[in-house]
Amino acid sequence: MFITLEGIEGSGKSTQIQSIVRWLTAAGRECLTTREPGGTSIGGRIRSILLHPDNRDMAPAAELLLYIADRVQHVETVVRPGLAAGKVVVCDRYFDATLVYQGYARGLDRDLIRRLHQWLCDGLMPDLTLLLDLPAEEGLARAWRRLHDDAGLARESRFEKEKLAFHERVRAGYLDLAHREPRRFVIIDAAVEAPAVERQIEAALQRHLEPRCDEAT
Repeated sequence: MFITLEGIEGSGKSTQIQSIVRWLTAAGRECLTTREPGGTSIGGRIRSILLHPDNRDMAPAAELLLYIADRVQHVETVVRPGLAAGKVVVCDRYFDATLVYQGYARGLDRDLIRRLHQWLCDGLMPDLTLLLDLPAEEGLARAWRRLHDDAGLARESRFEKEKLAFHERVRAGYLDLAHREPRRFVIIDAAVEAPAVERQIEAALQRHLEPRCDEAT
């Protein structure tokens, strides 16, 4: 099973991944956690380029191609091998992030982004996508508090420095995708406290796993 977490900056994806793994492990599932960009050693180098604030003049098309290069390496060396081994792969961001950030927010051709994914990654998509949703202004405020608390994160603050309107387009893009694919997406209210977010996610996982358990019996 392939599970992804999506959401704007400050939505709490990184906080929730470990609770997801604990829940799945307790349910008897072996998990592999990863992220994009940067889920491989090569991807880590790409991540340092994509997220560094000094690179604010990066052309949108160059940004897109770097994300795709990171994903191809990630899918081939981490995601597919993990799935083939029978693990639940839990990934912080995946294809939807590219479609939203570079398509909806940057204005690049979304159909082209989809075709590139189909061609280069054989169209591999998650079984379940948890969209942690909250207002863009609140997400940015959380993200900046995190940056102030951890100076080391400053070298990955390029997107936090985008204008609020950009993040509002990102959020709108995610919600549009979620409404188009309601069977894959579950929208999680991320504006509440972390324990309440965790409970929503656990309920979504339970609902998603139950049919599979029924099929197995």
